[in-house]
Amino acid sequence: MLPNATIRKILRMYCSGEISEDEAAASIEGLRIDMIDDMARIDTGRSVRCGMPEVVLAEGKEPGIFARIMLAQVKASSRCIATRVSPEHIEALRYILPPDVQMEHREAARGIILSTGERSKPHGGIVAILTAGTSDIPVAEEARLIAEEMGCVVRTAYDVGVAGIHRLFPALRDLLPADVFVVAAGREGTLPAIVAGLVDRPVIGVPVSTGYGYMGAGEAALASMLQACSVLAVVNIDAGFTAGAFAAQVAHGGRRE
Repeated sequence: MLPNATIRKILRMYCSGEISEDEAAASIEGLRIDMIDDMARIDTGRSVRCGMPEVVLAEGKEPGIFARIMLAQVKASSRCIATRVSPEHIEALRYILPPDVQMEHREAARGIILSTGERSKPHGGIVAILTAGTSDIPVAEEARLIAEEMGCVVRTAYDVGVAGIHRLFPALRDLLPADVFVVAAGREGTLPAIVAGLVDRPVIGVPVSTGYGYMGAGEAALASMLQACSVLAVVNIDAGFTAGAFAAQVAHGGRRE
């Protein structure tokens, strides 16, 4: 494993005598894994190793197990995120939530944040997120949640798709200072290619599972984005988390502490 900026900073502090050997060892946890009932392996060192938090996917998890995983994660890292949560997941978590842990429910993103008071530190990157229609907003909001948690400023423009293309241009003007653009679209998935032909920044296309009939459920949108003649990167269908995390890494620009 190559040393990243966080580990270098810890080593510098140890060498200068600011922290003890035990404190340095406790801080360098890039390979740390916590077990829950021989079922879940919590990657509590991911933020040190990769610069991004481990995000718990609630979808498919039994609510009680999900709640225990979230509490283990917030205990280890002081802040954690879950995506694709259901009312049952939230209820199970509230049932066992200790008083010193706060829960923020981001309903539009279908996500929650647990914390013990720590907040993500801004690093100055700006992520712009656009959607073609209002049906694409939940995926866009998931991307927004992750990008903000990774320290980015996020600006949005929703419902600016090609069915009324004149809506795009005034909205885009306000987003031009962004370092990277995330564009979510369902149906025929045209909007990311258009945005990529208008801006001089990286564009990430997110196909959304809106649409029906032949090549519905995001398949036509994915195919359209992959065949775009303008330059853009494309993530999987409904992959708001991936788009938000990748956008944050781009916006961060590889800067190191």
